[in-house]
Amino acid sequence: MQNNFRPSPNSFKNTFCVFQETSLDAINDLKVQYDSKSGSKYYYTKKGMYRLSNHWGRLANCKWRLESLEQETDSKFKLGFAAWESFYPDNDIDLLYYLEVNYGKKLVQYQHKNNPDFDKKAVLRTSSETRKRIKQVRNVLQLSSWAKYFDSDIDDLRKHIVEQLIYSEKTLDEIKKECK
Repeated sequence: MQNNFRPSPNSFKNTFCVFQETSLDAINDLKVQYDSKSGSKYYYTKKGMYRLSNHWGRLANCKWRLESLEQETDSKFKLGFAAWESFYPDNDIDLLYYLEVNYGKKLVQYQHKNNPDFDKKAVLRTSSETRKRIKQVRNVLQLSSWAKYFDSDIDDLRKHIVEQLIYSEKTLDEIKKECK
């Protein structure tokens, strides 16, 4: 059975965190320590937090994302785990976020600069700037109508434009003009 470990109530205010989806078996011997008004359940351990929820992303004053297991399940409720050291500070003014892309899945995600995997090459941006760049990258990756005015291979063009959006301060229009 678990000892009752409870972090300070304000520990999670204004934080960014990426939870890893895990099997529901992980909480078999744990008691719910916090049950939110929105239906999320929280289980605290000395190593980190389990969160059982049907909603992830921007929550109140937090940005918590769930990295799903490869094998999809039908359940709307997902269990995620995050170690305590995976919670990073968040605010709207500091340059805290960078983008990473999975070209195979045509997926773009934002990460926090305190992430140990950050290579310090991608441009750091504020939350607002990051959201705008994510939208631009998604459009470049998922749409093709923008490419009809270019003679290059669309996959090569996509990669070039996305890399510029991640690693430079250039606007999307500036990048496209350079590609013509």
